Amino acid sequence: MTTPVHVDIWSDIACPWCYIGKRRFEAGVAAFDGDVTVTYHSFELAPDTPVDFEGSAADFLSQHKGMPREQVEQMLQQVTAIARGVGLDYDLDAVHQTTTLLAHQSLHHAREQGRQLELVERLFEAYFVEGRHVGKVDELVALGADAGLDAGELRAALEDDRYVGAVAADLDQARAYGIRGVPFYVIGGRYGVSGAQRPEVFTQALTQVRQEQSQVRSS
Repeated sequence: MTTPVHVDIWSDIACPWCYIGKRRFEAGVAAFDGDVTVTYHSFELAPDTPVDFEGSAADFLSQHKGMPREQVEQMLQQVTAIARGVGLDYDLDAVHQTTTLLAHQSLHHAREQGRQLELVERLFEAYFVEGRHVGKVDELVALGADAGLDAGELRAALEDDRYVGAVAADLDQARAYGIRGVPFYVIGGRYGVSGAQRPEVFTQALTQVRQEQSQVRSS
């Protein structure tokens, strides 16, 4: 029996490229002849985002990045088209811009319950497709229940900020690795892959790690 290749992924729920990258990574895993395990880690692209930002995604980007509105609109159209190419139906006009700190805490809770991958998918879908507010405890509890988590346990974890330290530890590790943007993949603890790369890039990296693991075991 071969040892699974483990992949650590730093991402942010409010990152459109992270959801696109998730689909491309999954396609790369599907083409890989072996087992893969995954852990998601916290990264906040805009930690100063208020819980209730008044305005659209275009408003937020033009204000936060200082970009011309026309350039922002064009960028959002492009990313929506790219998302459609991997089967994602983004509705960026409906996005509710908010801080993702609570969402990251919920993912740490889900990890402990063995439901992290289910919740990651549910949160991305809720944010980019459904326009749900992932900065509110009530919404996160409902979404967690969709992903198979106990609603009462998740609410308690979020209301007492149980995982604030775990989020901070992920952010510290990202800084230690020199991660400045997401998605970022650490494959087998050996190779870093930055960005929503093509599926074959992930397949190649997974294959390389598996080969190296096999050489170590046979030596």
